[in-house]
Amino acid sequence: MDFYQFAKSVVFTVLKPIYRIEVLGLENFPKEGGILLCSNHIDNLDPPIVGICSPRPVNFMAKEELFEVPILKSILPKVHAFPVKRGLSDRQALRISINTLKEGQVVGLFPEGTRNKTGKLGKGFSGAGFFALRGDANVVPCAIIGPYKPFRKLKVVFGEPIDIEPYRENRAKAEEVTEVIMAHIQDLLDEHHPENKK
Repeated sequence: MDFYQFAKSVVFTVLKPIYRIEVLGLENFPKEGGILLCSNHIDNLDPPIVGICSPRPVNFMAKEELFEVPILKSILPKVHAFPVKRGLSDRQALRISINTLKEGQVVGLFPEGTRNKTGKLGKGFSGAGFFALRGDANVVPCAIIGPYKPFRKLKVVFGEPIDIEPYRENRAKAEEVTEVIMAHIQDLLDEHHPENKK
């Protein structure tokens, strides 16, 4: 067992009983090939929650400052995290993301960019659409449905892969594809938690 799988099993063992995690839609998760996994963002625990619920290892961007923390800087790379400069156009992070997708791995992304504590889905940044168009990968929408309260059920729902090929053929803009991805996430929220309807 590598460090990622070890960490995943430990975190799962700790968090599952606390948040009574229920995972839905695992049958929608492609077993191979690159995947851009796009989720809503409601809590700091979203990355590890999505990571432990995913049937495949997930590579997440993490803010550059975290890699300067003594303990984290050695752990983060081992759990497939890579640094990104927030608020800037980080070409290195973009290259890593695209290459990771083309290598057939999973890249996790929160298109809203920051936590939305209202529970409503916010506007997605165009980066999600950019990766979807350039990454030559399946795009899987994901919905995290809270609240993050001890012993209250937390749902993680994986939706069916979004067919991005028509958008590539029509040379769609990244913003347009991001809106499509966000609409699929909203559909999952509406289906599994009607109170989240706008």
